[in-house]
Amino acid sequence: MIHHGSCLCGALQFEATADPIDAGYCHCRMCQKLSGASALPWAAFLVNDFRYTKGKPKVYRSSAHGQREFCADCGSQIAFRDSSNEKTVEINVGTMNEPGRFPPRCHIWCDSKVEWFDTDDDLPRYPKSGPRDGA
Repeated sequence: MIHHGSCLCGALQFEATADPIDAGYCHCRMCQKLSGASALPWAAFLVNDFRYTKGKPKVYRSSAHGQREFCADCGSQIAFRDSSNEKTVEINVGTMNEPGRFPPRCHIWCDSKVEWFDTDDDLPRYPKSGPRDGA
């Protein structure tokens, strides 16, 4: 199955040629600030299964180990890449054409969770980055 997505204005378009290997909610402060939301749903794809099909993203190094990829025209943040894990790219689920296909499997960076925000689920919760990183 091929999954498609884009930024708000359509200048950046992308596809993933396989299903994600993980998906969840991120509660870190960086995701809160870049999205303006209490949590950011994401889906992780293998790097070799992801590509931009239209446009080239602007890159912002948000930390010593990570970068954000976004549309320079409308500002939509598409992806996060961790330089310590170059095997995956994490895509913001809201930028996918069919976001309902990517249900969350966990919550990460719960140490930063906004106190008044919670979800009614029994998904695993990790204080830091999550199960793939040993947190």
